[in-house]
Amino acid sequence: MNYIIVAVLVLFSGLFSGLTLGLLSLDKQELVRKISLGDKAAKKVYSVRKNGNLLLCTLLLGNVAVNSTLAIFLGGIASGVMAGILATALIVVFGEIIPQASISRYALVVGAKTAWLVRIFIIVLSPVCYPLAWVLDKALGDEMPSVYSKGELMKIVEEHELSKESDVDKDEYRIIRGALSFSDKNAEDVMTPRTVLYALEEGEVLDEARLKEIQVKGFTRIPVYVETIDNIRGLLFVKDLIGKRPGIKLGSVTRSSGLMKVNEKDALDDVLNRMLTSKSHMGFVMDEFGGLSGILTLEDIIEEIFDIEIMDETDQIEDMRKLAKGKG
Repeated sequence: MNYIIVAVLVLFSGLFSGLTLGLLSLDKQELVRKISLGDKAAKKVYSVRKNGNLLLCTLLLGNVAVNSTLAIFLGGIASGVMAGILATALIVVFGEIIPQASISRYALVVGAKTAWLVRIFIIVLSPVCYPLAWVLDKALGDEMPSVYSKGELMKIVEEHELSKESDVDKDEYRIIRGALSFSDKNAEDVMTPRTVLYALEEGEVLDEARLKEIQVKGFTRIPVYVETIDNIRGLLFVKDLIGKRPGIKLGSVTRSSGLMKVNEKDALDDVLNRMLTSKSHMGFVMDEFGGLSGILTLEDIIEEIFDIEIMDETDQIEDMRKLAKGKG
């Protein structure tokens, strides 16, 4: 009978020890996210995990009580020294190492299957554990949620993309990485520099050669300036030239309303919000002296979010910034 009792006590010791490490390693916020996604196992675990100090007191008290009882029963089976050695070996190997190593790997699954048993332990030990948990709650406060920086989030997504067990693929990782990092960049980091900017002077007459050039360039919007490129007056929407004969004055088809100007240091997320609000697809990036540094388009920002160069059938150069640096 003593051997059976010892075996049962060792099993309970391992259960308390493994659940202590496994359940408390589960973050409450993570469980809430899983519950919102319909995870039934997380819902069962959260019912006992939501009060972390009460759970901790219950499992530790149960573990200490079982281990003390185990030592007493082993003392009745073997001599004092042998009982100590045997108790240490059983508790360390079967009551600590093996259960903690096993349950920590499958904490959510094991926790869901044993949640009913843990609730019984909480009720049975509540006269002692509730006061202790209340003191800890008042002294330490609520558990601190796990909050990750953007860099840590990108690293987590990268690890998921590299893992065979994850359903995050390479394209999703690229998009998430771009979405998390694009707000850290400024307008000057993405703009097309003025040195490679194609623009037209407002007083120009669009002859046949110029219309052909505009067609070859393939741009849908072209900046229009007066005298100097720093003095932007409007935009030429190439679609407005449909049906127009050669010899038309550029100023007659230039749109001067809705020009959007941004500063070099404006964050891309702020620029994107302004573009969406004003329904503008192009912003003129101005330096600190009021001169034109370049232009920034909605496509440029989308490319940063998707972390890829978007090339359509009319694009002739993939990276205008690289071209500008080459000219420099």
